Amino acid sequence: MGKTQLAAAYAHQALTEGVELVVWVDASETEQVVGCFADAARCVEAPQAELPQGPEDLARVFLDWLATTSRSWLVVLDDITDPETMQPWWPPQSVNSRGRVLATTRRHDALLSGGGRAMVNIDTYSAEEAGIYLYERLSSARATHLLDDQTEALIKSLGCLPLALSHAAAYMINEDVSCAEYVNRFNHSAATLDDLFPRQSDTEGYGRQVATALLLSLGVAQACEPVGLAIPALRLAAVLDPAGHPHSLWASDAVSNYLCRHRTSPADGPAKVAPDQARAALRLLHRYGLLTDTAQAGSRAVRLHALTARAVREHTPDDAWPGVVKAAVDGLTEVWEATSPFDRERLAVLRTNIDTLDGCTGDLLWEVEGHHLLRWAGRTLTLSSAALPYWQRLTANSERLLGRTHPKTLLARRDLAWTYFLADRPKDAFAVLQADFPHQDRRLAPERLATSQSRRRHVDAIVLLEDTLAVRERVLGLDDPVTVECRGNLAIAYWEGGKTAEAILLLERAVSSWQRMLGAEHARTVSMAKLLQSWQTKRKRRWWSSKGSSRATPQEAGACRP
Repeated sequence: MGKTQLAAAYAHQALTEGVELVVWVDASETEQVVGCFADAARCVEAPQAELPQGPEDLARVFLDWLATTSRSWLVVLDDITDPETMQPWWPPQSVNSRGRVLATTRRHDALLSGGGRAMVNIDTYSAEEAGIYLYERLSSARATHLLDDQTEALIKSLGCLPLALSHAAAYMINEDVSCAEYVNRFNHSAATLDDLFPRQSDTEGYGRQVATALLLSLGVAQACEPVGLAIPALRLAAVLDPAGHPHSLWASDAVSNYLCRHRTSPADGPAKVAPDQARAALRLLHRYGLLTDTAQAGSRAVRLHALTARAVREHTPDDAWPGVVKAAVDGLTEVWEATSPFDRERLAVLRTNIDTLDGCTGDLLWEVEGHHLLRWAGRTLTLSSAALPYWQRLTANSERLLGRTHPKTLLARRDLAWTYFLADRPKDAFAVLQADFPHQDRRLAPERLATSQSRRRHVDAIVLLEDTLAVRERVLGLDDPVTVECRGNLAIAYWEGGKTAEAILLLERAVSSWQRMLGAEHARTVSMAKLLQSWQTKRKRRWWSSKGSSRATPQEAGACRP
């Protein structure tokens, strides 16, 4: 995130201020550090440097020289990827306090803050800073005509990342592409990061491309504990909202099962992935700077930079996509179902994650039967100006992918009609409903037949329970626990069959028996007494609303089942 450029500016400043020795080291590989230190030992003519010895011995000679020299020095360790293996090669403190060490890394290990070191987090540009940078960069090339009303959209798409803005500005200048056109190319599904950030546009010395740096860190993380989880975990995070998603997603059964199926681990290693291992995978990715895992961020605790997500998606094999998308769908479903309808903040976060998932997976979301998430998200937009175009688009996609008469399409069209009503467009709403009447009638015809058959089977079940209760009362007695339990079951069957009066009388007898046998405070007695009270209340309510009609629907009875 611009850390290398900041380090380079600091090194140039040190030279300007008269620091006698500045050593720049590519610290992504320990071998490179050792080799550079060995060369530096010869350059400064450190004692014993002229003796024949290996690179490691020469590197130690240089470290000893740094500790004892009276000359001022600065060592820059750029892009440390493994702090633990770097420990033996960390430059020592100077006895004359004239030496300084500056290290850059994407890692967040506690090990980095030991030994008198101070950590400074380098964030992205703010939106204002990004705008200033882009303007100044284009002005210096006399290309301010490329700025347009999509400048803010471009900055947002690139996440205010200095590296990305640098490449984007160079690309726009070289190709004479406006902000609007660049945003269009960036968002186009066929575009790749290499197309947008070619090597020849690297005019400000950033070196590696985003995807290359990502894959280097990811390869190391994949081999760390928990082994084999870094890649599948990052692929899952890459299809969600870069601005963040809840921690609870990683405790879901769907995510655990996904990580278990896609884990690459040693043959003798454990196959099952528990929630704590999924959490460990998040912390691993956090340490490598591949995502941010911050519990204090609440519902957006897990965040992934937009360009990192893009790079991960570009390097995900085609055959891995269905598993990733299915896991995201099922995980979001579990989190959504566990979320209170009054928790607007959490619902808003889930909606943005669903939107991101839909945007980067397209029709695949429908193929894995995840379109129910789109309907859920749409229903939270009821009072939003975005609701109508959302439902129009969702209905069109449903008709295209599922068919005009599919039950889910008819549900989407019903929601579209309701949205028309809310938008004060009743004619459009009635037009949608009227067009669906024939299809709804054909769909409900088999359901009516099934309901009739179900009622006949229900009557048979009541007859069987009545016979069973009669036998048990005669053989076991009226207050035998088995008899009382059967009496309660028959009461429930009566209620579901619409015989509410008979159901209440029978359940009153059963509750009275449970009170005598188990006591009024027993859990069974309390639960059935509450059920009896709810039945009595519902029967009174229906009596007043229907002037005496006491027949309950099977749906109402089902809601009362304990």
